[in-house]
Amino acid sequence: MEKIKIGSSDLEVAPINFGGNVFGWTLNEAESFSILDAFVDGGFNFIDTADTYAWWLNGTGGQSETIIGNWLKIRGNRDRVVIATKVGSETKEHGFDISKRHILKSVDESLRRLQIDHIDLYYTHYDDNKTPVEETLLAYDEVIKAGKVRYIAASNVSPERLTESFGLAEKKGLPRYVALQPHYNLVERADYETDYAPLAEKYDLTVFPYWALAAGFLTGKYRSEADLGKSVRGGGVKKYLNPKGMEILAALDQVAAKHQSTPASVSLAWLLAQPHIGAPVVSATSKRQLETIFAAPALKLDHEDLERLDQASNK
Repeated sequence: MEKIKIGSSDLEVAPINFGGNVFGWTLNEAESFSILDAFVDGGFNFIDTADTYAWWLNGTGGQSETIIGNWLKIRGNRDRVVIATKVGSETKEHGFDISKRHILKSVDESLRRLQIDHIDLYYTHYDDNKTPVEETLLAYDEVIKAGKVRYIAASNVSPERLTESFGLAEKKGLPRYVALQPHYNLVERADYETDYAPLAEKYDLTVFPYWALAAGFLTGKYRSEADLGKSVRGGGVKKYLNPKGMEILAALDQVAAKHQSTPASVSLAWLLAQPHIGAPVVSATSKRQLETIFAAPALKLDHEDLERLDQASNK
């Protein structure tokens, strides 16, 4: 499978990024191991998590990193995977925090849970909008020089603070972000395409969209309020049960039928056809769902398909 080079780094990843927020939440450790094994056996190598997953269960998080760490140790396959994790998210113990103190503490905690000696890609998960940008970059500079982190990336950071970070990195020789993880999918386009796509172009950022399937809405599983009880995430898609959402599902159904595929595969293939997109972040809780995900990189949408999906999702 053709790999994608992440920005200006030397990291190469397959075009699907497995979202580890399900580990320790909707999947226990044994189930997580089974999914991770199947993911890697399928030729994929990019695993995404965060220090706070799944904080909503215990207020602190760490479950996902712990499960991934146990899997890496037991399987002995650290050299086969690219590991991304994050810092800065809010929990019941603390608010958003990307201060130097918090980063230096958190990186060691993540390394301990993951049972590895370095993190390949370390994200600013959420900006606290108060720590000076230079302080955050100086903290990253320290952990990179210590060999604890290879490259840094950004997720929920404003365009203004991102732009400031690149200016400081160039001016003061500090680390620069090589990737961006925004909220982007067929039903959530405007913010990314207006505010962040120009930055991805300007700063050579590889983009890894999170909620790539809109919390499952783009799988076609939820088509009425009666369907919302099908999973623990059902409530999160209620906002998409509107005329625009239904038109997007109709377009997905049409394109999927044409290619003998599924709405989920088509949704991911649409993302992969967009500029700068490297590997959508997507989770699975069964091997059947994994097969749907695996089909996306091989699904090549033509101009007619893309136009149909664009027309439905741009309204």
